Amino acid sequence: MNIQAMMRQAQKMQKDMMNEKDTIDKMIFEGKSSMISVQMNGKKELLKVKIDADSLEKDDIEMIEDMLVVAVNNAAKQVDQETEKRMGKFTQGMPGLF
Repeated sequence: MNIQAMMRQAQKMQKDMMNEKDTIDKMIFEGKSSMISVQMNGKKELLKVKIDADSLEKDDIEMIEDMLVVAVNNAAKQVDQETEKRMGKFTQGMPGLF
């Protein structure tokens, strides 16, 4: 294989990687924890928080804060899993590139 063919192949792979990353960035992931759900995009930007107010009492604020942390981390984990699933074919055993 000559150097030009290798460069074309590398450029194609780079374009494919960027297309996959763009797809992930546009996806919406939902994390849930009891009375709370959150939505996050593939860039791990928090988009929406929904709290089931019917289930609340005044003393539940601390518990809600804890559930919010769980829900956000759950959504972030889903982003990581989707990124690894889609980008793993490019990184081939080199975790943490995205």
